[in-house]
Amino acid sequence: MSPEKMAMMANQIATFFKTQPGSDQAQRVADHLNDFWEPRMRQQLAAHVEAGGDGLDPLVKEAFALVRVPAE
Repeated sequence: MSPEKMAMMANQIATFFKTQPGSDQAQRVADHLNDFWEPRMRQQLAAHVEAGGDGLDPLVKEAFALVRVPAE
């Protein structure tokens, strides 16, 4: 998947959770990524974040610290 498409998908998740009440939006984004993104997608997200995370919503970047990235 292209980095642009991956960023768009992750940003859509962040946009949704920004509208939800509470102060745990980053945790909710991370939970969604952990529960619904396959390991390969999470590895691609990790590589994108490590390369600077161009185009990622700040909430996605914050949530990334809580994402389980499988070993390659």
